[in-house]
Amino acid sequence: MSDETPAADKNSLRAIARQRRSGFVGTLDPLAHRLAFKAIPSPLARRIADARIVALYMGLDDEAPAQRMAAQLQAMGKVVALPRVLDRLGSMDFLPWAPETHLVPGLFRTSHPEPRDGAVAPDVIIAPLVGFDRAMNRLGQGGGYYDRAFARFPDALRVGIAWSAQELDDVPADPWDLPLDIIMTEVELIEGPAL
Repeated sequence: MSDETPAADKNSLRAIARQRRSGFVGTLDPLAHRLAFKAIPSPLARRIADARIVALYMGLDDEAPAQRMAAQLQAMGKVVALPRVLDRLGSMDFLPWAPETHLVPGLFRTSHPEPRDGAVAPDVIIAPLVGFDRAMNRLGQGGGYYDRAFARFPDALRVGIAWSAQELDDVPADPWDLPLDIIMTEVELIEGPAL
């Protein structure tokens, strides 16, 4: 099924990708859902072997649940962090987090750790995707939070996570959009060209 429209803008593509995601997750076997994204594929584990701090996110609604990787990342000796939305203008930082730690409510239904030890600089940023394409372009929620984080931490490995149903034929990229290095779905790991 093609997602091409005469003017395939980001908003219409978001609607298509969200509808696909919702339909896919709604029909997914409950056991398959519980197991999805719990294990870090070995190619990704190799790429993050030297990373010290890995930023995850807490999946909302039917988003791919990145937080399920936290236990394995901790077992690998990584510091896990979660984003904290700072304002409605696209600013966020990353705070250290352990799965047993209480989270506090943030903007846009997000939750984050208490900012006890201050923000950290991630070596890997794992971002939620609304949609993606094989050219490693990501379609986010539209607020620019992850675009700004990628620009702020240009050396961090950029990893997007989504359900396979969220793949689109072509995601338009604006000049400020940085491509992902890796895309992880429940069935596949897609790696961008090596630099």
